[in-house]
Amino acid sequence: MAELRGLIVDWGGVLTSPLQDSMMSWCDADGIDYVEFRRVMREWLGPSYDDDAARNPVHALERGELEVPDFEHQLAGRLRTHDGRGVESDGLLTRMFAGFEPQPSMVAAVRHAKAAGLRTGLLSNSWGNTYPREGWTELFDAVVISGEVQLRKPEPEIYLLTAAEIGLEPAECVFVDDLMPNVRGAAAVGMVGVHHVTPQETLDELEALFGHPFRG
Repeated sequence: MAELRGLIVDWGGVLTSPLQDSMMSWCDADGIDYVEFRRVMREWLGPSYDDDAARNPVHALERGELEVPDFEHQLAGRLRTHDGRGVESDGLLTRMFAGFEPQPSMVAAVRHAKAAGLRTGLLSNSWGNTYPREGWTELFDAVVISGEVQLRKPEPEIYLLTAAEIGLEPAECVFVDDLMPNVRGAAAVGMVGVHHVTPQETLDELEALFGHPFRG
């Protein structure tokens, strides 16, 4: 096994509060049935999040092939409020991700990794959202955003690109993501994949893998 020298992390759901929490808050604020929203997502994504056989608006948005207003219009057209009204498309994605809160212990873990001499990277599938990039220059050796490189997780090329951007081979990298298909995609190119469920579990696993403290 290669020496582990790099830590690559996802943004939404790893360095932030869970994605589901933000989406549920948005649905509640807009009066949308969350179960209906999930049904639309399942229909668009097919039986598997990583099933690229089906072309759908989510994959196109993540690759930067679909403009945000077009995606918002398509999604809003599929949704209704609890009382049967249409959903306002303008600013829909901003409202959807407004509930994201930073996850301080995971941000600190990346900082500890950097201080320990590890190479660090961020790899995120973007829905056209604005990222809070303040401090990222000091935190990450490279930042790869799906829409900026026209690739998306779990396509193998985006993991290979991220490893190259931080100057390592895939087998030297640990990748952390809250979505299992993305973790499997990283493992398929030789990275060590960590499925993020809670910060405590992830930090325990990272400390076991690297032999460094990632908190405190």
